[in-house]
Amino acid sequence: MADRLDGTVALVTGASSGIGAAAALALSAQGAAVALAARRADRLTDLAARIAVAGGDAIVLETDVTDEAQARQAVERTVDELGRLDTLVNNAGVMLLGPAVDAPLSEWERMVSINLMGLLYCAHAALPHLLEAAGKQPRRVADMVNISSVAGRVARNGSAVYNATKHAVGAFSEALRQEVTGRFVRISLVEPGATATELASHNRPEVQTTIQQRFEGVERLSAEDIADNIAYIVTRPRHVAVNEMLVRPTQQTG
Repeated sequence: MADRLDGTVALVTGASSGIGAAAALALSAQGAAVALAARRADRLTDLAARIAVAGGDAIVLETDVTDEAQARQAVERTVDELGRLDTLVNNAGVMLLGPAVDAPLSEWERMVSINLMGLLYCAHAALPHLLEAAGKQPRRVADMVNISSVAGRVARNGSAVYNATKHAVGAFSEALRQEVTGRFVRISLVEPGATATELASHNRPEVQTTIQQRFEGVERLSAEDIADNIAYIVTRPRHVAVNEMLVRPTQQTG
């Protein structure tokens, strides 16, 4: 049975588009007040307005999670302005694919900075507040949902460093889960397959062509599909933890 989020607060990173924006809407629909964190403040403002029109409560936090101080400030502002932190959705990420030979090192550095360090900065700042919220009404449980990828399960030619960052997220999530689960902080890993978002568009043109060819004819997931799974995870009763969720389009084989 679903357990609504009324009276709780969620922080979503990478909330300006795609899975992050959809997750913010889904959590708001379940009753949570939502802090929206991303670099594109104009998009966050539009999203906050949509949430307000639907009767929800949202604040805008212009944030670059690769800056530890900004990541920490996003967490602290969430608590200061909304009163607590019950749910963190670590969604901010980038997928820059292509052969490792002669790859631009700037792409590798960007993925490590956002996909791994940004997630770790947010997790580190949020944990004390999640542990505190887990002892409070109305739910007496708190959640951290880390967004990974099928690439965190399966290493593939052409995505070596992206694979590395997402495998690291999986390892961190499982070790952290073991550390805090006894205190009713649930750590969940969501691994989407091919999803129709802006993620692929950040690649070089020749890489975009390869991605399009690989998934030609596959009906991709929507951001709302993944958001629905995130909402499912965090609305389970206190005694139920969904530790890992791998979600592929029906037609995706790998």
